Amino acid sequence: MIFRPLAPALLALPLLATPLLAHEPGTGANGGVRVDAGHYHAELVADGTPAVALYLSDSSDKPVPADGFKANAILVVDGKAQRFPLTPAGGSRLAGTAPVAVPKGVKGAVQLTAPDGSTAQAKY
Repeated sequence: MIFRPLAPALLALPLLATPLLAHEPGTGANGGVRVDAGHYHAELVADGTPAVALYLSDSSDKPVPADGFKANAILVVDGKAQRFPLTPAGGSRLAGTAPVAVPKGVKGAVQLTAPDGSTAQAKY
């Protein structure tokens, strides 16, 4: 039985891999939906008005200054894609104004460009 000593290690392998998996979408510190976006977490806050905010944090959920970041939102409202930019608005927040009111829990994506030129996508 050469494989018997390997059995506990093989059984433990999935447990070791679990922390490496991406976070599930959840509620962020500002009440929006927080998802992974590359090396960042991106929390989208929409409240039924055209004003939309995106809060950035690192993998430890510490705020990341938004200075130097750019973002483009493509959100689906009433079956139509609404495209608009998000720009730094102080602290870890990027803000923009959609052409229509954006409901809480909206579906879509935000393309994020970091100050170093790297890009990431947050899907909601």
